[in-house]
Amino acid sequence: MTNHPFGLRRRHAAVGPERLLALGDAVFSIAMTLLALDITVPDGLPETDVAGAVADAVPTMGAYLLSFAVIGTLWLVQHGLFRLIAALDRWLLLLYFALLALVAALPFPTRLISEYGETTTATACYAAAIALAVALMCGMYVRLLVNPDSAAPHTSRALLKVEIRHGVLLVLVFATSIPVAFYSPTLAKYWWLLAVGTRLLYRKPAAAQD
Repeated sequence: MTNHPFGLRRRHAAVGPERLLALGDAVFSIAMTLLALDITVPDGLPETDVAGAVADAVPTMGAYLLSFAVIGTLWLVQHGLFRLIAALDRWLLLLYFALLALVAALPFPTRLISEYGETTTATACYAAAIALAVALMCGMYVRLLVNPDSAAPHTSRALLKVEIRHGVLLVLVFATSIPVAFYSPTLAKYWWLLAVGTRLLYRKPAAAQD
């Protein structure tokens, strides 16, 4: 039998990078919009209770801003990644669909951390979701490195290796925060600030040359 579903057995997928990126943009935008739906206050409050209701919504606002920044960063990274893709193979397709599935589900761990942010479970779930998202993106860079046929002609191995190294560092930051969360969920959140420090170790090659 030669007809395989979704073309996954073929060397390259039937869909082009531009079409897939358009789908990804839609998923990212919907996920960002859904984040804001949890920011609410009860209806019919007397004037004296409005300030308290807004104060109660501050953790939800904080979780929204955090996840909005995470999704926005992933969106920017995906566009940089797709500039390096000339043709999609089955592994790139599977990794990207897994990433989109995770991005679409991010409102759930966001709600968890907004409502139960002081618990180990909520903090660990959120960190695991971010670590997995970065790992999937990193896996796409690895696929381009081991399968140059899918990479654009201008793509250098040096650039791919730098992106992979940065992705691995970010995965380590969020993954190692999970055991920290079992000691202190608050400390685990501060641990995430190490992700900013990984930028100091992140240097793109000046020229796209090996």
